[in-house]
Formats: sequence, structure tokens, C-alpha cells
Amino acid sequence: MIILGGGLPKHHICNANMMRNGADYAVFINTAQEFDGSDSGAHPDEAVSWGKIQGSAKTVKVHCDATIAFPLLVAETFASRREKEKDVTAKVSGR
Repeated sequence: MIILGGGLPKHHICNANMMRNGADYAVFINTAQEFDGSDSGAHPDEAVSWGKIQGSAKTVKVHCDATIAFPLLVAETFASRREKEKDVTAKVSGR
């Protein structure tokens, strides 16, 4: 799951994953801090302890504004795929 921001939507998305024995991976992108005790600032390890994320899942919390980080994440995903397609095309055409 990829969570942008926090609050109630984050809470419900994480809870929905409890029905499938936890998420396989988790990316939290927000500016919330752990010390304030809010769900928004909770580290992914907290969700693992509740069964919202599987213990073997790959998790990361990105401390950044989602309007900055998410477009960069999406752009890199498309750029990586485009490079792979170029490599395949070059191999097929013999370049």
C-alpha cells in the first residue's frame, strides 16, 4: 500500500489490510512526527504490531510533503520502465 498523508484515510486503508493478514509492502509519505502520538506519525513497525502489515513486508516511511515526493516516485517508475523498453528494443533490432 502507498499512503499519502495520514489521518483517518490512512487508518482505514491500513485496517482494511488486516482482513487479508496484512499488507505485503507499505510506503508512508507524510510530514507527521512520531512523538505527537498520532496515527499519522506512526512508524510502519507500529502497523506490523497490529497485523496491518505483514512482519516480512518491505516498509518505508518518507518524511516529505506528498506533493513533492509522490510525483518524483511516479516519474522515476516511468523513467525506469522506459529505459528497460529501450534496452529490449535495442537488443531486438541489433543495435
